[in-house]
Amino acid sequence: MSTSPPIGKPSFDLALQAALQAAGPQHYPAGALYVVATPIGNLADITLRALHVLALADAIACEDTRHTAPLLRAYGLDGKPLIALHEHNEAEAAQGVIARLQAGQRVACVSDAGTPAVSDPGARLAAAC
Repeated sequence: MSTSPPIGKPSFDLALQAALQAAGPQHYPAGALYVVATPIGNLADITLRALHVLALADAIACEDTRHTAPLLRAYGLDGKPLIALHEHNEAEAAQGVIARLQAGQRVACVSDAGTPAVSDPGARLAAAC
């Protein structure tokens, strides 16, 4: 008896359930910015905590909405507001994110791959927060 998933589109339903069980009991304050690492090349390289935070977030600030939307769709987390946050608008977009945080929303910040850091959009946002 095989327990392998069928070949085709991967389903992350079990991973989302595991993420809720593993990370759900932790405290995730409202009105907070969450910096979330995304996979570099392989969808399976996401952590359970990252999945949980992306599911919990009210909005997602991202380097390129055209890249992040399919990523979230693959995990079954599409439909959340995406906030474009890139090198050409980061200062202005940061103010919009801060307004959401002040309103009590949880905002996840992602880059196209890896962890938002000094060389990626997100550094100004983190500093502003």
